[in-house]
Amino acid sequence: MASTVTSTSSSRPGYGQLLRTRGAWTFLLPGFAARQPFAMLTLSLVLLVQHTTGSYGAAGAVAAVTGVSMALFAPYGGRLADRHGQRAVLLPGVLVHAAAALALTVLALADAPLWALFALAVPTGASVPQVGPMVRARWGVKLQGSPLMVTATAFESVTDELTFVLGPLLATALCTAVHPAAGLLAEAGLTLVGGVLFAAQKGTQPVAGKVVSARADDADAGDGHARVGHVSALGVPGVRVLVVAFLGIGCVFGGMQVALAAFTESIGEPGLNGVLYGVFAAGNMLSGVVCGAIAWKAAPRRRLLVAYTALAVAASVLWTGHSVAALAVIGLLVGMCIAPALITGYTLVESLVPAGSRTEAFTWLTGAVALGQAAAVTVAGQLEDRLWDGAGFLVPMGGTVAALAVLVALRSLLAGRPSGHPVARGVGHRAPMTVD
Repeated sequence: MASTVTSTSSSRPGYGQLLRTRGAWTFLLPGFAARQPFAMLTLSLVLLVQHTTGSYGAAGAVAAVTGVSMALFAPYGGRLADRHGQRAVLLPGVLVHAAAALALTVLALADAPLWALFALAVPTGASVPQVGPMVRARWGVKLQGSPLMVTATAFESVTDELTFVLGPLLATALCTAVHPAAGLLAEAGLTLVGGVLFAAQKGTQPVAGKVVSARADDADAGDGHARVGHVSALGVPGVRVLVVAFLGIGCVFGGMQVALAAFTESIGEPGLNGVLYGVFAAGNMLSGVVCGAIAWKAAPRRRLLVAYTALAVAASVLWTGHSVAALAVIGLLVGMCIAPALITGYTLVESLVPAGSRTEAFTWLTGAVALGQAAAVTVAGQLEDRLWDGAGFLVPMGGTVAALAVLVALRSLLAGRPSGHPVARGVGHRAPMTVD
């Protein structure tokens, strides 16, 4: 399939050119609405369960079960979307999620035992719609062979971070000013409405079943095209390294959500939680905008190592912040370091994974963030309950430092396929392309 965007070697791809891609707005707007609840779920759960139980440890544990369920089931949802189409997976998923979140809210308000909340947290997390990876896959269809793919990757990361600016603010406002359950109820409603609207955009979704082998010897000698066959994204060693890196990023999100909530409550200003988290996410979003506007000359692997080192250093000083102003500044710096790592990680997928398995690959990375976030909210909740206010800030430091060590040790696996190795782009469209 030819790209719908043309560009010359002398023109730098930019956001304006990207947003003029034919048909892009038909999936961008509903996609933004559908992914908004993703940034509300964990914080809404933490605030609701902490209100009903009085324990950040219990709240973090319930949120963690949701995150683990999402991390485990998201890649399979991505694989099903590659095989059967996004609409076929998305519609039943949003219905299940809305029903499960509603039931979880009712049980929490009824002071149900913790095991009951755990039981409902499983389908709530497992059914979270993976709209971000689906949007990225649609960009892949639109921009095959176009230099705008890097810009699209940055744009999607900026969009993700915009949701993490608005989502926590909305969740905090609803839970503190309206009712502790209002955040989770709004999350369920937005998921249902946004998911249905996004699924209705059938014209831009990738063709189902066009999953191809990445091996050169799988090419059919008769027509030069790749033989149909499933390629597991997690079977690519570089993807497994990226999963570890994204686990560390998830530790930053989860640790900061719990630690900031505990800190603002300890100073008697719970409403500042959303503001501080919004500052952190705003730094992420702004640096993402800059990353997408730069014509990078350094290789993605090198950029990832540099960005992740900066993230680990910034996250390692979070625990030293003992005032609102200090946490705002440090949080802003941490947020500014996250976007380059996320954008570069998603960009590397393009060179590591064959086209027919990229939705699955993106969901593995998204699921890794959720899993890291789940582990972080659990550990941070326990630290806040057992140690001092702000002890949860140790979690982002530990997660990023450990992930950086793995990245450095296994960086050779992120090199991608060597030049000259053909990668199948589809069946019946173009001949296999060479990855530079």
